[in-house]
Amino acid sequence: MNTPVIGVLALQGDVREHLIALAAADAVARPVRRPEELAEVDGLVLPGGESTTISKLAVLFGVMEPLRAHVADGMPVYGTCAGMIMLADKILDPRSGQETIGGIDMIVRRNAFGRQNESFEAAVDVKGIPGDPVEGVFIRAPWVESVGAGAEVLAEHDGHIVAVRQGNALATSFHPELTGDHRVHSLFVDMVRANRA
Repeated sequence: MNTPVIGVLALQGDVREHLIALAAADAVARPVRRPEELAEVDGLVLPGGESTTISKLAVLFGVMEPLRAHVADGMPVYGTCAGMIMLADKILDPRSGQETIGGIDMIVRRNAFGRQNESFEAAVDVKGIPGDPVEGVFIRAPWVESVGAGAEVLAEHDGHIVAVRQGNALATSFHPELTGDHRVHSLFVDMVRANRA
């Protein structure tokens, strides 16, 4: 069995939930905080949380530049919510000093679906996920304003793009790790397997 080792960037956010979801999707999952830990994984999840905080901590822990290099070299990466913002080539309304890793030719708007008290769940049809729609948990979620020619839109909600893939990079506005439905994580694990093959 080709069991990939997938890291979860463990600087802030819902790290534990992603570790559980990846393990349920037949990956070896481990937290990643430092460049040497990043070098030992086949793919990486960028969890939800606060994108500005994650950006600053990534610089502080010395992983921002290695992350950019790994993603540019084609390492599979999956970002949820704040992780989607981290994978955007451009943010419409960045906070002062906020940096991204980049990797997906998209423009993202932070907190586009509203504040914490406007969080919601919705069924989302995701291209490449068989069966019923995915239950999307949207918490202060971003949406994608536009994508470039290299990016593929996988899902929309209420007229807004909420899931995108470009090569080995996958991003969702919502949090599938909070639902017990591991099909999006399985899609990512398959991406990592294919990249290793």
